[in-house]
Amino acid sequence: MFIQTEATPNPATLKFLPGRVVLDAGTLDMPNREAAAQSPLAEKLFDLPNVAGVFYGADFISVTKTDGDWQQIKPAILGAIMEHYMSGAPLIATGAAAAAGDDDEFFDEKDTETVDTIKDLIETRVRPAVAGDGGDITFKGYKGGVVFLQMKGACSGCPSSTATLQHGIQNLLKHFVPEVVEVRPV
Repeated sequence: MFIQTEATPNPATLKFLPGRVVLDAGTLDMPNREAAAQSPLAEKLFDLPNVAGVFYGADFISVTKTDGDWQQIKPAILGAIMEHYMSGAPLIATGAAAAAGDDDEFFDEKDTETVDTIKDLIETRVRPAVAGDGGDITFKGYKGGVVFLQMKGACSGCPSSTATLQHGIQNLLKHFVPEVVEVRPV
């Protein structure tokens, strides 16, 4: 098994590509040890020094560090990922499921058509780019022309995430949906 790594725009997060499907559907964000209880691999990764977060995408695992140099941390992470996949153990513990990201949304019923357009743009144009950077973005709400989005994985806490939201995503949505006046993180 050969695991590739890719840098992300967030210097504290590295993307690991095991060369196989990680999650069949959705994403799974485990920003702390308690959340990692739903995945045996994430628990192993949190046992390593300086691991602060784990995120699963369709074909990648993003790991966020608290401190230290990636050159010292990366070998142990690669070893844990390889050991997990070679063992044949499940990625997700029984009873836990990957999050689809569609729960707890808020918007007025009269804005349903606008929200559907916003969600389609996020799904087709934004999420693939964000996944390429080792993260995910999900729609959370729409009110008074303001779109509320949640950044996950490498994108959560990334120094460039504000610029991504304000300039890239906001400009895209304003172009296609004139009702949008602002994009904010939740």
